Amino acid sequence: MLKLAFMGFRHGHILSLYDHAAQNKGVAIVGSCEEDAQTAAQLRQGGRVELTHDNYGGMLDEVDCDAVAIGDYYGKRGAIAIEALKRGKHVISDKPICTSLEEMEEIASLSDRKGLKVGCQLDMRDNGKFQRIRELVQGGAIGEVHAISVGGQHPLMFGTRPGWYFEKGRHGGTINDIGIHAVDMIPWITGLSFARVTAARAWNAFAAEVPYFNDAGQFMLEMANGCGVMGDVSYFMPDSMGYRLPQYWRTTLWGREGVIEASLNTPQISLAKSGSQEVEMIAPGEGTPGGYLRSFIAEIKGDKEAVSLSTAEIIRSSRITLKIQQAADQGLCNIAL
Repeated sequence: MLKLAFMGFRHGHILSLYDHAAQNKGVAIVGSCEEDAQTAAQLRQGGRVELTHDNYGGMLDEVDCDAVAIGDYYGKRGAIAIEALKRGKHVISDKPICTSLEEMEEIASLSDRKGLKVGCQLDMRDNGKFQRIRELVQGGAIGEVHAISVGGQHPLMFGTRPGWYFEKGRHGGTINDIGIHAVDMIPWITGLSFARVTAARAWNAFAAEVPYFNDAGQFMLEMANGCGVMGDVSYFMPDSMGYRLPQYWRTTLWGREGVIEASLNTPQISLAKSGSQEVEMIAPGEGTPGGYLRSFIAEIKGDKEAVSLSTAEIIRSSRITLKIQQAADQGLCNIAL
């Protein structure tokens, strides 16, 4: 039985992990901490989370736990993870795990030295469409992949989204926030590794109320075989449409033998094979909701065959995404990965 304590609920994603943990017979939720008084009051009113502490250090002192789940604001997550690892606890976090390369290297070092596991809510791997695309691509359906386009645009929802997003030092960058899904998913689908950041850009476009907040993020990457990746993870979706548009996580892969495409909101996968006159529509797989949590538990137990998302993959994806964000922030090009 994994004894799991939660620290921070300032992003709604963590509630999904809380629900998966509560429903998993191999997990016992042994503590829940929220240090922000307003967020704590909202949680108590909602009744979904049973809070036990309002101080993180106090919870770690008083609660016997094996692992800490992290959902505080982005800029605070690295310190939370580092403290847990120093105390010999595994960690699992909403993405991103942290907002600086220095924090990432300390997390990686502590994990390696102490033999502790790092999990992350990189749930695109659990989606049935992308699981089926992975099967098709690695099965040779489109041949060697030479170009990839990923559109991870989100609605900004200024005034509704938590206010800390727009406070200096708390967000850490739009590419690091959203782009990590693409950085994790692309090697998993293709079996290819990233070679370099060709270029990246982050700027303020729509968020006029907070001109220092770069709501736009784009990047060009190169993979080991020369495959080019173009990604846009800007907050450009119309707020009124939410997350319902077909462009939401639209992902297209061009190979020598064809093109394959899907998004989170398209009912099927489209496959255009070289030599064919018709586009084939393919049903997605069933998906494995909560797979990232089950994988985290399996890795802690040493059940290698059941691990679908490893500590090494999470650290690698986090490190690469932070390097892309750094390239965008500093105007750097052709950075080896």
